[in-house]
Amino acid sequence: RRGWSTGRRRAVTTPDPIVPDAIPGPPPEPAAGIRAAADGGQDAPRGDAPREELSLGDVSGGDVPEDAVSEDDAPETGPQRRCLVTRERGDKERMIRFVVGPDRTLVPDLSARLPGRGMWLSARGDVVEAARTRALFARAARGAVTVPPDLLALLRVGLGRRIAEYLGLARRAGQAIAGFDKAGEWVRSGRAALVVQAADGSADERRRFLSGVDVPTVAPLPAAALGAVFGRDRAVHVAVAHGRLAATLRIEADRLAGLSGPADNEMGRGRAGRSGRRAADRAAPDAGGTRNDMRAGGRGAGNEDKRAGMARQAG
Repeated sequence: RRGWSTGRRRAVTTPDPIVPDAIPGPPPEPAAGIRAAADGGQDAPRGDAPREELSLGDVSGGDVPEDAVSEDDAPETGPQRRCLVTRERGDKERMIRFVVGPDRTLVPDLSARLPGRGMWLSARGDVVEAARTRALFARAARGAVTVPPDLLALLRVGLGRRIAEYLGLARRAGQAIAGFDKAGEWVRSGRAALVVQAADGSADERRRFLSGVDVPTVAPLPAAALGAVFGRDRAVHVAVAHGRLAATLRIEADRLAGLSGPADNEMGRGRAGRSGRRAADRAAPDAGGTRNDMRAGGRGAGNEDKRAGMARQAG
């Protein structure tokens, strides 16, 4: 068996012949109708076509008002804030902050410390009323907000309470003293940075107390409220020493005076205005009735004396 191969013959397979039609190529072009629908109704050429940006109106399904994205949405940073009504910026210490509570009720944040997005107003009575009647709080909060109808009165009461609390702190720290003689000594010696006088005190007595001294003067509270701070029935003159408490008291008194109206804010440096008398009439209306009764009684007594004199002459 010489010449025979001992191994088995293996089968040899050859690849299929390359057919030019089988080479993969680019996908076929879509039909004209499909291409027009994909391109927004226009038969645009292939390539990097411009893409339309998605606006807020597309997401919400409607047009967005111009003031939807405003400066009110910016984070509360810096020393100034913008008023919702006047659109003017001012120091936040001299403005009033509001927040919306969990029950969608408007809450005045006089200390500017409550959590939540704040809404700021200038400390003016007409500005607060405009924001309340024009539904500006609901617009700023992007939803329904329950606004108290007596919002202005609540602010006045709250600021008056804050002033009394700061006066109490100053008294306990030895930085405030009451009384015509003791407070006057502080004023004449230059130790007083602020004079707090009773709103219902006598204008002549208040001018005599100052006696031409140039010192900032405010009259935010009636005599009974000032006396309660110092443990007495009434207090008309209070002197506050230099320091942070005096500066804070002046700011709080200015905010309260602004809520009382522009005509009432006439307490300047070393002079009394009409805000004291008007505040006293609001705080203690019984006092006015007592004065009227005394005047009426005086007129009645005078008439009786005249009639008695005429009777004696006739007799």
